[in-house]
Amino acid sequence: MFHIPIDRNYSSPVYKQIYHWMKNEILQGGLEARTKLPSKRTLASSLGVSQNSVLSAYHQLIAEGYIYTKERSGYFVEPIQPIRPQKEQKELDAHLIEKPPKAYRYSFSHMGVEASLFPFQRWQYCEQKAIQKEGDILSDINHPQGIYKLREILASKIRHTRGVICEPEQIVIGASTQWLLQLFLLVNAEDQPFAMEEPGYHRLSALLKTMDHPVDHVPVDHLGMQVDKLRETQANIAIVTPSHQMPTGSIMPVSRRTELLHWSYEKENRYIIEDDYDSEFKYEGDMIPSLQSLDVNEKVIYIGSFSKSLLPDLRMSYMVLPLGLINGFKEKGLHFMQTTSVLTQLVLSQFLETGDYDKHIKRMSNYYKDLREKTIAALQDRFGSLTRVEGEKAGLHFLLHLDTEEAIERILERADRMDIELYSIQRFLHEPFRDASPTLIIGFAKLKPEEITEAVEELYRCCFPDS
Repeated sequence: MFHIPIDRNYSSPVYKQIYHWMKNEILQGGLEARTKLPSKRTLASSLGVSQNSVLSAYHQLIAEGYIYTKERSGYFVEPIQPIRPQKEQKELDAHLIEKPPKAYRYSFSHMGVEASLFPFQRWQYCEQKAIQKEGDILSDINHPQGIYKLREILASKIRHTRGVICEPEQIVIGASTQWLLQLFLLVNAEDQPFAMEEPGYHRLSALLKTMDHPVDHVPVDHLGMQVDKLRETQANIAIVTPSHQMPTGSIMPVSRRTELLHWSYEKENRYIIEDDYDSEFKYEGDMIPSLQSLDVNEKVIYIGSFSKSLLPDLRMSYMVLPLGLINGFKEKGLHFMQTTSVLTQLVLSQFLETGDYDKHIKRMSNYYKDLREKTIAALQDRFGSLTRVEGEKAGLHFLLHLDTEEAIERILERADRMDIELYSIQRFLHEPFRDASPTLIIGFAKLKPEEITEAVEELYRCCFPDS
């Protein structure tokens, strides 16, 4: 008879205790294949438990395939190859153990936004209205490119704000720029060589290399990607950030844009991917139209995101494919499931329709403009001639060039010890180098207006510890 230890304090139900004991014995070979088990009456009497507890345990073991029944013969162990534990139990390597996110006193990160000013009440209102009006579509799997209503609204929106000319059928919604690029690679760009800006968005470069695409890193100047250097590569697809180069902040003028477009027109299979990641925020002059708006030969794949204008964790981006690539995408791309929540798509549709999005952008543009001006003024006041600001006319970050002999690695290490979140241009370089003038990426979106002076003072101490 089995000696199954039963906890009489009932820390877990009796049937689960019986079930777990038998399962472990079967998996470890203690109960061999086709061994006959006691009847529920016999085992219940032996253990001093109810027959219902034994029966429930047996039913669960049958459901999971550990035992089987023979009519009028009883219960038997299924033929299962034992899984015996290793002599030494493996543990997670120390470097793989995840630590809680570090709490910084001040953040100069270029990746965040000011979440406290997000209109959560209006978003919740839009969610309720969306569920009332169109909640029935949540009961089914929707179109892989995203719900049509949102694509229709987006087509109209980006036509008026960015000059992007497209139909809803050309738009593909996805959870991130990375995912949309990956989808494009799988469907429309097999084995194609790419060109990336240098410095540029390193995560896209890493993705391309992971998927075995050759990548050339083309240097940028104050006008953007250098097209003459691009012509020296084998690339057929160039990824650029013309409205606010990441990370230098430069804005590509029309002369360089037309030069880049002519490069794409020279061969049939050449394309440009325009990453318009934070085009909503421009602080001087009118909004500059997208590169796609100048394209007359359907050579620009336009990618936009709501990560900066709303919240990063809403996970909402979109891609506009040229008409010539739509058929190829329909043949292959529709096999991939949509990666953005349909509920989020419905709420965003409502948020855009009610005008709440435009109100939020106007409010945040004014807020970030004021924050940017205060941050730059504080930097100039404290650092004086020891710094130079670059790329501050748009977006949520700018470059800060330092006049110091201090190594950038030591500055960043010091910042981390002082609980200051800080990044340098090195993270955007394919081949980091020792710059005679260290360059920091100064994101200002997560700074509080009342803490700017103190945050800048602490930053100065990181950069010039002996002053």
